[in-house]
Amino acid sequence: MDFVSDPPIPTKIRKMKARVRWQEQSICQRGIDQTQLVIDDGYADNPAFSFLVIGDSGTGYHLDHSPQRKIAELLLEQRQNCRFLLHTGDVVYHVGSSEYYPHNFISPYREFLVDGVENYRNIAYDRMTFNFPFLPVPGNHDYYDLPKLYGLIYQLTWLPRRLLKNKVDLDVGWHGSYQGETYARAFLDCLGSLDPSTLDQHLEHHYTAKADTGNCLRYLPGLFTRLPNRYYSFRYGGIDFFALDSNTFNTPAPIPDTEVGQILRNQLHKRYAELEQQQNQLQEEATRLSWDHPLEAERLDDIGARIEHLEESRMDIEKRLQDKSEAINDLEQLEWLRQRLIQSWQNESVRGRIVYFHHPPYVTEATKWEQGQTLEVRFNLRRVLDAVSEEVREFTGDRPLIDLVLNGHAHCLEHLQTEATGHGDARIHWLVCGGGGHSLRRQRPEGNELEEILADGQTQKVTHSRLFIGRHGQGKAKHRPYSAARIDVLPGEPLQIRIQPLVAQRFQTQWQTLKYDPFVIQPDPASSNAN
Repeated sequence: MDFVSDPPIPTKIRKMKARVRWQEQSICQRGIDQTQLVIDDGYADNPAFSFLVIGDSGTGYHLDHSPQRKIAELLLEQRQNCRFLLHTGDVVYHVGSSEYYPHNFISPYREFLVDGVENYRNIAYDRMTFNFPFLPVPGNHDYYDLPKLYGLIYQLTWLPRRLLKNKVDLDVGWHGSYQGETYARAFLDCLGSLDPSTLDQHLEHHYTAKADTGNCLRYLPGLFTRLPNRYYSFRYGGIDFFALDSNTFNTPAPIPDTEVGQILRNQLHKRYAELEQQQNQLQEEATRLSWDHPLEAERLDDIGARIEHLEESRMDIEKRLQDKSEAINDLEQLEWLRQRLIQSWQNESVRGRIVYFHHPPYVTEATKWEQGQTLEVRFNLRRVLDAVSEEVREFTGDRPLIDLVLNGHAHCLEHLQTEATGHGDARIHWLVCGGGGHSLRRQRPEGNELEEILADGQTQKVTHSRLFIGRHGQGKAKHRPYSAARIDVLPGEPLQIRIQPLVAQRFQTQWQTLKYDPFVIQPDPASSNAN
């Protein structure tokens, strides 16, 4: 039996559409764009602004310390001079359950919630109002579910595990996310729960902002802080932000029914069995360790991280082995992105474009760089950008199509830039921000450059890592630098974006704040957008 399950893409899409009454008649008649919002904070026209980024944060399995709370404290130090926070997904581990929102989200981020400081213990996950704009996208864990038998087993053993402190706690309870319902009720404007009379009043009250594409949701910090959809867009300081749900365009292409394909299938089945065996061995080791001994507690942290990685690797293999009929990706969302990027480039008032979603197309973190999902997201996004490039070539000059892409999923902080790939993703800057609290990962031993195999069999360098902040060292010298980022959008043209890493490191059971110099990204005037 699998430890967790991931709903099929068509199920995710169908369920999320129903929750927001996607393009129902009453909404379309009002000219409402359900993929657009306006942040009504009085500062949205200022060309100089800052914002915060965090990802992969929602864990509470550490019994004696809270990495995500340490990062939240760093964010609070920066909050006064920032306008909003972007979350790159995996808001609550391990299976996005409402049971874990109080401990894994509401408590560590209580200062960002209305009445959160004094009353956070009484705030329900589906009644949160943010006093500071908090703009997430869903991660894979926000969609996961838990088989009923596992939920029963884990719940029945919860008290002994806590009292004896001798097992790995993986943030699971009775149930999972119910196919993303918990995430939707926490962050989205779930119009599906309103009756027709209430719906009309709600739309007239909250969908009063004006955008280029019609009426849209007005996001009011401290009053109404819901998102209109699982993917959406907003404009701030002349920058167009595009938030995507990469969980619905990450399914790897099916393995062909050929001799070579059968060899690959056999290899994947063998690898799957090896991963399962490793997972069982780690669980057995965990039974012999205790949270009461500092070094053993550190090892239990590592075991929890490793088990979670093995589970994700198994699920990636399952996606690659799935039946062809299940290899469906979210063409509607990708077409929306294509159209909106073209419109953005055709609008002279827009200075730049920032895209954020969960799965990184490019990353050198050891566990994610070659996963089937990583490559599929890369190729799907590339196809969109190739199509955009054909339409806006006269506007782009030597600028990349997107100024910055923000991701999570890989548990690290990493800055990469693509080379002249020959596609629409050339020379884009990518910031992976997935070190917000869950187990950290290392950089791959193969190095900081990624290559692709071309049609003629030759290899081509496609990106290189400029900065990697992740787990490193061995034994007593092991460093765990958890991370987030502050991003400053500077005024003027060409657009300049300054990135300040925010890092809290746990080393030998102690915490320390690490200082990193900020760095600036901008279009390279010596390069052309080779695509």
